[in-house]
Amino acid sequence: MAALDRVKVLVLGDSGVGKSSLVHLLCHNQVLGNPSWTVGCSVDVRIHDYKEGTPEEKTYYIELWDVGGSVGSATSVKSTRAVFYNSLNGIILVHDLTNKKSSQNLYRWSLEALNRDVAPTGVLVTNGDYDREQFADNQIPLLVIGTKLDQIPETKRNEVLTRTAFLAEDFNAEEINLDCTNPRYLAAGSSNAVKLSRFFDKVIEKRYFFKRWQSRFLASRKERDLEEEH
Repeated sequence: MAALDRVKVLVLGDSGVGKSSLVHLLCHNQVLGNPSWTVGCSVDVRIHDYKEGTPEEKTYYIELWDVGGSVGSATSVKSTRAVFYNSLNGIILVHDLTNKKSSQNLYRWSLEALNRDVAPTGVLVTNGDYDREQFADNQIPLLVIGTKLDQIPETKRNEVLTRTAFLAEDFNAEEINLDCTNPRYLAAGSSNAVKLSRFFDKVIEKRYFFKRWQSRFLASRKERDLEEEH
């Protein structure tokens, strides 16, 4: 069997949000029984069928790089962590739906990984004035995933999900909210599974079919500009 082409996707977010559990679920379709803290970086692999069900279908390896640490780490720690950011093809931003701070910190994680480690001008999830232009020209595919959905009381769920929807909008990314201890949230054919597959397809297109991806990116940017004008 010929070796499969592969892409590199970073999994970023604060410690304790459930990145390791998420990666295990994505790669093995199983719940991680005894998750532990990630020191440095842990890598696992998911097999993905690009353009599944079409004549262009092809199988790829998706390397998921689970990066540990805190976004508020000292400069020396960030410098060490930067080696994991080389040659990235996509980023999954993970936050804990029960922890607003972990949501806000996704801006800092993304800026660090994209080599634009500067303080954001605002935080949309709290005061509505976040400068989304910092990400308007970003060409790295992003996906926002909220964990611990099961821990939000039904009475507060709509409020929390409305707040976090702005987060994905800022990053021009789709969002998935789930419980990492329940595989049904990523069941085949579900809306979450479709979003996940679409994200991985974008990552592969960016890496191996750049011209096709670029035309879609420019069309999407033009559409956003028209929406803002109106």
